[in-house]
Amino acid sequence: MPPMKDIVGIVLGGGKGTRLFPLTFVRSKPAVPLGGKYRLIDIPISNCINSGIQQIFVLTQYNSASLNRHINLTYRFGLFSQGFVDILAAEQTHESLSWYQGTADAVRQSLRHVMVDPVEYVLILSGDQLYRMDYASVIRQHIERKADITICVIPVEVEKAPSFGILKMHDDGRITDFYEKPSDRKLIDELKVDVTTWKDHGVRAKRPLMASMGIYLFRSDVLLASLDDETKLDFGRHVIPAALQDYEVYGHIYDGYWEDIGTISAFYKANLDLTLARPRFNFHDVNGPIYTHPRFLPASRIARCTVQQSIISEGCLIRDSKIRRSVVGIRSVIGEKTELIDSLVMGADYYEQQTRGRVPIGVGAGSYIKGAILDKNARVGK
Repeated sequence: MPPMKDIVGIVLGGGKGTRLFPLTFVRSKPAVPLGGKYRLIDIPISNCINSGIQQIFVLTQYNSASLNRHINLTYRFGLFSQGFVDILAAEQTHESLSWYQGTADAVRQSLRHVMVDPVEYVLILSGDQLYRMDYASVIRQHIERKADITICVIPVEVEKAPSFGILKMHDDGRITDFYEKPSDRKLIDELKVDVTTWKDHGVRAKRPLMASMGIYLFRSDVLLASLDDETKLDFGRHVIPAALQDYEVYGHIYDGYWEDIGTISAFYKANLDLTLARPRFNFHDVNGPIYTHPRFLPASRIARCTVQQSIISEGCLIRDSKIRRSVVGIRSVIGEKTELIDSLVMGADYYEQQTRGRVPIGVGAGSYIKGAILDKNARVGK
């Protein structure tokens, strides 16, 4: 293993986040709240820290103020550490007056900041996925195979092929073909891997396709060469298919919980799944903690309530209510005689002292809420 100072992590913050709108109306995609007290950006950054990677850049373009504030308050490595988490917002320069045009273009325009100090490997991550991964294992496999590029892949069903980048992987793990969101059934059948070869990695007859997770590990010189052509704007559509002709590209199979929560429906489902007795993603895993901003809030005060299969975050005030299969975020105020079912309440950024004639932040008394997402600082009257 190389020293972790030779590895840089880059988290792609995404564009306008239209699939998550209106949750991205006032914030960037990585800043969207998750699980009552976290943000989406906490997932890839925590995975990096737990894997020993402490030089991390987050690329963002839209509504970055909330994300900047969260990162500045959360990720401080100390005076005697080389670790950092830096926001790199899109900027106009003498070389380029355009904003980010795609994932590859975002990394290309940021290399002037990323490559200030020489690094050997660059790990590229997405900011809107929920999973827990030890990137050190990816790096070890990358070095053992003498790979130029490693793509993290996950087995998926045939029906999901049009939603992913699907690749053809040989028995030695080498990738020879890559198609972004294929829809032709004949092509999809040709991309199926040998189930018996990879059965110990979660590949089954029901999941015979290898899908890209949007996680790429590059040798730094290969990344620079791959991004030299400015017409290549996206990793999945342009960079990776072209790299297959010139470089050794391998797949790293991940057989754990992974969810792309870039849409409202996926976001809603992923949050409610956290309320299960045995959630597929477990925030209580002591071996891979997820870090976030320490807020020093008081414990929640709950009086005369019925709470079933739910998450109640700190700092909440809940009275005489029924809550079932819901996630209640920090500083939530829920009035008496309220029923909250299959819902996600993101909470509040502050305690409101005076309402000045407005409906108070929180859920008013006597409310019935089912199957809903209430954004931060929402006001629901009586």
